[in-house]
Amino acid sequence: MTTLKQLNTCDVLAFSATLHGLYEHSPWIPRRAAERRPFRTVEALKLALQQVVAEATRDEQLGLIRAHPELAGKAAVAGELTPESTGEQAKAGLHLCSAEEFAALHELNAAYNNRFGFPFIVAVKGADGKGLTRQAIIATFRRRLRNQAADERREALRQINRIAEMRLNALLQFEPVMGNAVMAWAETIGAFSEDEQGLTCTYMTETHRRTARQLAQWMREAGMHAHIDAVGNVVGRYLSTDPLARTLITGSHYDTVRNGGKYDGRQGILTAIAVVKQLHERGETLPFHFEVIAFSEEEGVRFKSTFLGSSAVIGAFDPELLDLRDRDGVQLRDVLADSVQDMGAITALARDPSDLLGYVELHIEQGPVLLDRGLPVGVVTSIAGSNRYLVEFKGLASHAGTTPMGMRKDAAAAAAEIILYVEQRCAQDPDSDLVGTVGQLQVPGGSTNVIPGRCHFSLDIRAANDAARDAAVADIVAKIENVCLSRHIEYTMELVVSAPCAPCAPWLMQQLAAATERAGVPPFQLASGAGHDAMLMARVTDVAMLFSRCGNGGISHNPLETMTADDADVAARVLLDFLRNFKARPARAAKEAREAREAAREAREYTE
Repeated sequence: MTTLKQLNTCDVLAFSATLHGLYEHSPWIPRRAAERRPFRTVEALKLALQQVVAEATRDEQLGLIRAHPELAGKAAVAGELTPESTGEQAKAGLHLCSAEEFAALHELNAAYNNRFGFPFIVAVKGADGKGLTRQAIIATFRRRLRNQAADERREALRQINRIAEMRLNALLQFEPVMGNAVMAWAETIGAFSEDEQGLTCTYMTETHRRTARQLAQWMREAGMHAHIDAVGNVVGRYLSTDPLARTLITGSHYDTVRNGGKYDGRQGILTAIAVVKQLHERGETLPFHFEVIAFSEEEGVRFKSTFLGSSAVIGAFDPELLDLRDRDGVQLRDVLADSVQDMGAITALARDPSDLLGYVELHIEQGPVLLDRGLPVGVVTSIAGSNRYLVEFKGLASHAGTTPMGMRKDAAAAAAEIILYVEQRCAQDPDSDLVGTVGQLQVPGGSTNVIPGRCHFSLDIRAANDAARDAAVADIVAKIENVCLSRHIEYTMELVVSAPCAPCAPWLMQQLAAATERAGVPPFQLASGAGHDAMLMARVTDVAMLFSRCGNGGISHNPLETMTADDADVAARVLLDFLRNFKARPARAAKEAREAREAAREAREYTE
């Protein structure tokens, strides 16, 4: 058995020879990585190898890609693959292709090579190491054939790194135990869905309740006391032996968007369960109570109101929400009737801020930043605040053939001008992570031969700090006024969401960064453009977030959302290390922070 200690102490030739099978016919990669020794962890070794690939010249990278065989190609048929590739292709059953599958792969290989100039590469063992089906491989082949050349070259290199990562695991007999558990659990509850074709789990449906029961069962099996509260939150507590202990909370949401991904929200819950299971099996306790909350609702899909679960935990549940109805006319009050006899049951869920040490949320990034950086995890600096509007432009519908260009009151043309300005204005301030999106655009009653008299569009402006967002909104509103004035258009603008940004607590960020570094991963900070339950928890305690790398270009809220067992394991090990080394904030600083949050809450309520 090869060990990390042996790799750190052997000479360069022995190091390179031992790792020669990781990257196909490319001994220069381990040879250069040897210069970066010693490696504290297996993850540090993996990242060093991947960094060599990232720093290679374009020609070297293309040579590496072209050194790989086609799937079920001529080399496979002739028995000329390396032992590693032979085993991997066999794992996916590529040697058992039907005539139709073999023909499809042959056609796809030719089309792909013709388009990109190198062979299609995919880690056929898949995200969890269990192997992709032939059908999944062919579907991935067809999807990636539509990629841009530069994007596909980067994806090919990522897949090569993933292949090498799993080969290194086998060489060192390293198993990502907690990561494998997270992936397996995600598959189990990912199969619970309201839709046959994808994953949909909306608030308080039978699918949602079934998921809650399964999470509670896993929490108990991991060594926690667990229950499902009045609003559907699944709460697990890993108790300290100290009777005066306070509570550190982690968690995320288990509801999904329609046809969503398996890891959004759920990764944070499942990872915390895996970590507690590890502690419990080793007989370890913590000097604080560790509470894992699977928040019942964050997405707002069924009742069009977000954060129902976490709002109850912070004591901010709005009783008027009970009157909301879903698209079938079912009232939220009736849905909760079994568990909520009166508002007192929900009010009782509110945590005492003085008992809380903080809140830490692990979440898949839902974006491409970590993927582009080649890092499995990153520490979040702030959760972006957002302003969302519904905008209507009113011009004059008139004949497309008889109205001169200079006499038109074209609502759609005015909207197009604003859309381009939103893109331009939000690109000016990248340091604040400012982004602007027009995600909905309609011309009601539009016709090909009629100048648009009305146009509706949405406007979503987000930034990691409120000042940058507010400045952008002010400029966009001024632009709307000027464009409408010059084009003789009337407009209305309705604010539908206004949420301040939620900065993460530096003292918690520092401890997450230290745990990340001890795992062998360079600490990296990034902002969150998406909203999370941590935004609400920040109203009652200090918060921090750890992001985990998202594959497939960073896509999320989509069945293509993916991550690997190895990345899941790194995130779990970081969280476990963070807990073992956690240092509470000094009492005086914690008291001052609580007072500041209370003042901010009162200011918000006064403004509203």
